[in-house]
Amino acid sequence: MKITAFSAHKFEHSYLKEALSDHELKLLEVRLTMDTVDLAAGSDAVAIFVTDNGSRPVLEKLQQFGVKYLALRSAGFNHVDLSAAEELGLKVARVPEYSPAAIAEHTVALMLALNRKLVKAHNRVRDLNFSLDGLVGFDMEGKTIGIAGTGKIGSKVAKTLSGFGCRLLAYDPYINESLKAELEIEYVDFKTLCTESDIITLHLPLSSSSQYMINSSSMEDMKKGVMLINTSRGALVNTKEVIEALKTGKIGSFGMDVYEEEEDLFFEDHSEDILQDDVIARLLTFQNVLITSHQAFLTKEALEKIAGVTAFNLNCWAKNESSPHELKGG
Repeated sequence: MKITAFSAHKFEHSYLKEALSDHELKLLEVRLTMDTVDLAAGSDAVAIFVTDNGSRPVLEKLQQFGVKYLALRSAGFNHVDLSAAEELGLKVARVPEYSPAAIAEHTVALMLALNRKLVKAHNRVRDLNFSLDGLVGFDMEGKTIGIAGTGKIGSKVAKTLSGFGCRLLAYDPYINESLKAELEIEYVDFKTLCTESDIITLHLPLSSSSQYMINSSSMEDMKKGVMLINTSRGALVNTKEVIEALKTGKIGSFGMDVYEEEEDLFFEDHSEDILQDDVIARLLTFQNVLITSHQAFLTKEALEKIAGVTAFNLNCWAKNESSPHELKGG
C-alpha cells in the first residue's frame, strides 16, 4: 500500500518507518491543507495528525486522487468531516488511546511546576539568584482537586493525585463506577466542582456542550486564586476570558498543553518569526502561566502505540478487512 503521512514530525519518523516497513511510505513534515493535498496524489492512504485539515474540500481532493483510506494518528477526530468521508467512500480509523499515563503524568507535572514555581526558581538559579522570596507554594495534601472528565486519562489523574492525599471531586455526564469504587472520589455537578476546587483539571472531549465550559460565568463560581489545567482540548477554555481572570487574580495559575488556535503555531519552530498570535503573546507575559505545545502525549511508549495502531488499521484495509477503530459519519 502507498501511504503518505502528513505532519510527520522528526520525533515520530523512526516509529512510523518501523511499524509501516511493509508499505511504501512517504513522510512529509507539511500539514495537510488545500495547498498541500496534491502531494497525496497516487497514494492509497494518507496518515494525518491532529493539526491536519480533514474538511470536505480536502477530502474531495483526496478521493479524486484515488485515496481510499484515512488513518488518524490521534484519538481526537474533530478535525475530520466524517459525514463527508462516508459520502465519498473514504474509510477513516483512529488510534482510540495510546498512553493515558503519559497525559496524566504531564498534567500532574504542570500542577507541581506551577505550584512550586519551578521554572521561575530554575531561571533564578541560572542567574546566580538563590533567593527564595516569591517562591512560596502550597501542600497538595488536603487540597480539593476537581477533575472534569473521568475517562481513561481523568481516571489516571485521579489515581495519581489520590497518592498525594488530595480530596477528589469529579464531574462527568457518565459516572465511572469502577473508579468510584476504587477511590474516595465524589461526583458532583460542574458548578459545585468549580465552587469547591483548589485546582481544576480538564479531561473531557470537545463537544457542543463542553465547548468554552471554562468561561467568565463558570470562573465566577471558582475560588479566588484557583489553579486551572488543560491538557485535553483547547476549545474547552475561553482563553481570552481566562486572561481577564488572570489579570484580576481570580485564576491564580494556568497550565495549558492545548490551545484552540494551535493549528498554525504548535509543533513548529517560530523562534525566528514575529509572533502573530496576540492571545499567546499575552499569556507569555504572566509568570503564573505555564505553556507546553501539545507535549503531554510525547513519550516513547505513546509514540510506539500510535505508530503500531496506525499500522494495524492500515494493514486491516490492505487485507480488505474492517478495522475495529473505524469511525462513521454522524
